[in-house]
This record gives sequence, structure tokens and C-alpha cells, in this order.
Amino acid sequence: MEEKKFDLNSIIGFALIFGIIIWMFYLNQPTPEEIEAEKAKQEQVETETEKETDKNTTTDFVTESKAIVVNPQDSVAVASAKSQLGAFAYSASLPSAKDEFTKIENELLSLKINNRGGYISEVLLKNFKTYDSIPVYLIKDGKNASFNINFGTTDNRILNTKDLFFEPSVTKNGENTILSMKLKVSDSKFLEYRYELKPNDYMLDFTIRSQGLQQVINNGQTINLDWKLQAIRHAKSASYENRYTDIHYEFEGDKDSFTGQGEFDDDEEEEVSWIGFKQHFFTSILLTDTPFKKASFTSKNLASTSELDDKDIKVTKEFAATMPLELTSGELSYSMDWYYGPTDYKILNAYKKNLDEIVPLGWGIFGFINRYLFIPFFGFLSGFLPYGVAIIVMTIIVRIILSPVTYKSYLSQAKMKVLRPEITEINEKYKDNAMKKQQETMALYGKAGVNPMSGCLPALMQIPVFYALFNFFPSAFQLRQKSFLWADDLSSYDNIAQLPFEIPFYGDHVSLFPILASVAIFFYMTMTTGQTMQTQQPGMPNMKFIMYLSPLMMLFFFNNYASGLSLYYFISNLITIGIMLVIKNVIIDDDKIHAKIQENKKKPKKQGKFQKKMKELMDQAEQQKKAKK
Repeated sequence: MEEKKFDLNSIIGFALIFGIIIWMFYLNQPTPEEIEAEKAKQEQVETETEKETDKNTTTDFVTESKAIVVNPQDSVAVASAKSQLGAFAYSASLPSAKDEFTKIENELLSLKINNRGGYISEVLLKNFKTYDSIPVYLIKDGKNASFNINFGTTDNRILNTKDLFFEPSVTKNGENTILSMKLKVSDSKFLEYRYELKPNDYMLDFTIRSQGLQQVINNGQTINLDWKLQAIRHAKSASYENRYTDIHYEFEGDKDSFTGQGEFDDDEEEEVSWIGFKQHFFTSILLTDTPFKKASFTSKNLASTSELDDKDIKVTKEFAATMPLELTSGELSYSMDWYYGPTDYKILNAYKKNLDEIVPLGWGIFGFINRYLFIPFFGFLSGFLPYGVAIIVMTIIVRIILSPVTYKSYLSQAKMKVLRPEITEINEKYKDNAMKKQQETMALYGKAGVNPMSGCLPALMQIPVFYALFNFFPSAFQLRQKSFLWADDLSSYDNIAQLPFEIPFYGDHVSLFPILASVAIFFYMTMTTGQTMQTQQPGMPNMKFIMYLSPLMMLFFFNNYASGLSLYYFISNLITIGIMLVIKNVIIDDDKIHAKIQENKKKPKKQGKFQKKMKELMDQAEQQKKAKK
């Protein structure tokens, strides 16, 4: 295709035509006398218009605006009200009425704010890349986010700020960059969005205020602030990222909650002070100094579970929040903040606004353990060790600290092993009398000084630690894109083989760390349940089945999980197996345990009140059974 270019003659021709048009406008401009006559004529028309009472005046907002009479005797106020509405109506003709943007940035963020709507059309996090080495955008080209104030005017019209054009103005306050976006009626009457970006900060100040619009905004109608965002995919596994993508919010002072990770979730709360659209490792948060009286939230998946595994998927969830705004003396005035940055506990906690609740560290004791033990400790280790090595070192130390609990658990199992022949004898003797069998078994435990629950209690004590770590590793921002051995990202799955097909509940790839963890847990369960299976009571769960099921479930469940978590479970089970081998072969002597039990049997055993009561109940049940026969 031939490229069209301007030659010199064409340029001269256009210059002459432009000059002739300017000269014609100059010759045809009105004289001072004509201006005065036209002004007098216009005033007469306006006076006649004010006296009209026709209620069927056209509602075409662009071509005509209805007068607002504050005081019938004040024609200046009437004309002013007309111009106020007219200015919004004709915003498309303002110099700023173009889809252009103003860019502000610091060392961490690059923001583009569009004239249309006055909202941020692009958010770039400078220091991060996606899984495929693309810069991380929270908002891109204005296509995945919107911010709108919907309000009624005093002449019963509805305006949406997202459709109107704001006028930008950039200033400096020391090192801070200030961008004022004004939807103008005049220089002294406007609706303003004010952004202030500070150096090296993910948080920027944001103010919504109006000035001189008391006679424009209808105080009798609800003013709604609508904020929407589609979560852009950043991780290798969209389904895994989507699992940690949801809406978080704070309400009624210091309470916090979230919508959940379902396909569709909605909620509503009062006195909401911040709203966060979390995308696993990155978050967009709107904070307000004046809590919203009420706010409603909606989160929905943009793809089904199977579609989330599609390599080409670009967005995962769609968020929406609606908050009614209130007028103060007829004006809007809200001091707010925007946070665009990583879902990093350390960064969010530093703002002292309860934003660290966005990081899913677990509730109650689990969150406490993560906040005050694992996060500081792992931060210390990773300060001088590679992240994979830091995980291994932390796992070793945790297992050593829990080794006394492991010892008590294994000691209980060893005692049960010694009593196995006697328990087998009781089972055979009273195989047709379950009540008597249970009674005799409990009596044997009492004489031998063995508590069958003592093996379970140590295991229960470890649950808070295990569950806390289960929440810690997927939430640790520090692990994002940190490699170790064959894993190129400890916050995502490690891929050693890509399958040409997809296995249901497993995926289309093979991760090695979950396989190693599954093998380790199988051997661990073989050691811990092998003795239990031989002394298993009727009605108890089939331990052999559980021994095979648990590693298999881990293999499937963790194949798409963070490899850092699988690494932890692998090392943890290896260390536990080693500790148990030492306990079994070095510390515990079965002959000594047997001698101790036999010695306990010879001692008179004083029963507690609970044991006496249980014996009485069992005796009564036995007598009732005999009476029925």
C-alpha cells in the first residue's frame, strides 16, 4: 500500500486556507454596539423563560438545561444554576474532553489517570513480574476497572462521573506529586478527585470533594460510589491463584471479614472503613477516614474451575463494591487512600490500619502463631539464607522443639504394644459381650497405668503448629518467584514433567515435591499405625485404609499447591521418622516398659471419682443386660 505524504505545495496550500479563515472570522466579529444589543435581547429572553410554567420542558440534557430558582427575585442565582447544570452537560466540549491521561509515578508505582471519569486507568508495579516475565499490572488500559459516583441533580437528572471529563492539574508539594482532577462548573465550582503520591510508597492519598455544588446535587437522592475491578492473572496456576483471590473489608471499628472463594459471593456490612480486592499476592485497597455507613460487595468467578486451567485465561474474578456517600453542608467531602501493592504482611502491617488481616494467616491461635513466631523467625532466617534452605532450617528447628511431644506419643504406643497379648486375650474371651470386653480392657489399662488417650493428646497438640504452617507458606510473599533445586518458584507448583493430557483432580503436570512428601508420610504412618492396627478395637476406623489414603490424598491435593509447602511436609516427615527411629532404637526399651507395667499391676490402684462413676455405669448396664435375658 502506498504511503501518503505531504509535499511542500500541500503544506503551503493548507497554510493559506487557514490564514483566509482566520481573516474572515476577524472581519465578521461583532461591533461593541452589536454586542450590547444582543446582550439586551438575551436578558429579555431569559426573563420571559423564567415566567413560563410549562412542566413539559424537554429533557434533552445536552441541548437544554432547566433553571433552578433559589429566590424568584434573584435572577443572578437563576442564571448561575443554569450554568452549573450546563457545565456538566457540556463537559464533552471542554479542552480536557479527550481520552487522554496524566501520568504520575514514584520508585514503586506508575499510575495513569484518565480525563474521562478522573479515575486511574493504569497501575503498574515497577518491581515485579508475572510468571511469564510480563510487568505486573493491577489495572491495564482502563479495561478491567471503573470508579464512578452516581448522583441526581436538583432538576431530576442522573449523572455518572465515569462518563464526564475532568480537567487535570499537576503540582508538587516537596517530594510529593499532587494531581487534581476537576469536573468543573467554573473555577470556583467543581467536583474534585485529588491524588497525592509520596516517594517509595504503595499508598497514595485520595480526596473526593465538591465546592459550590449545593444547588446542583440533589440532597434527597442517594449518592452511590461504585468501584469495580477484574483481577488480572499473575501466577502460573490460575486456579491456585483464584483460590486466594477474594474481597476483604473492615467494618464497625476493627472487625474484618471476607466474601470467600466461591464462584459467586456477596455480602453487606455497615460502618466500613476499608475494602480490599485481593489477587493472592497483589491487592487494591480503598480506605476512608469517614467510614461508609453501608457497603455491599460482590465477587464472582469469570471462568469455571476447568476453564481456570486454560493457559490463555487473562482474568480470574470480578469484584464490585457499592457505597452510599453522604453530603456535609450540601457538599461531598471524603478523605481516602488508595493502596496498590503486594499482599506482603510486613508492608501491610507497617501502615497500622489493620490491613495485615488481608493476608490469610488463619484465625485464632493459628494466626497468632504465624504473626508472632513463624513470620519473624522465617524473616530472620531468610535474611542470610536462601529461601529453600531457610524453609529446611525452620522445619528442623520446629521438629526438634516438638520432639518431646513426639516422644510421649511414641511411648504411649510402645506401652500399648506391650499390652497387646493381654488385650488379644480379653478380645477372644469376651468376643460375644462387647460391654464386658470394654470393661475388662479399661480395667487392664488402669492396672498397668496406661492411658490410651495419651498417644492422641500429643498429636492434637501439634495441630495448631501444622495448620499455622499450612496457612503460612501459601501466604508468604517472600517465596514468590524464589527458586530452590528444580522448583523455579516456591510459591507455585514445581513442574518436572508436562503431561499430554489432564488427570481429574491432579492436573496436567507432575510435581516432584508432593511425591516426595507423600512417600515420606507413607513411611511415617507405617511406623505409627503399624502397632495400632494390631491392637485395634472393633468399631475403630480402619487404620490400614487410612495409611494408604492419606499419602494418596496429599499427592493429588498438593500437586497444584505451593512447592514451598510440599518441601516443608517432606522435610518435616523425614525428620519425624528420624526422631522416631532414635526414640525406638535408643531411648525406649520394650523390656523395661514391660517390667514397669507388671510392677504397676501389683500396686493397689486408687480409682478417681470419674473412673468410679464409669465403673458403676458399666456395672449397671451389665446387670440390666442380664435381667433382660
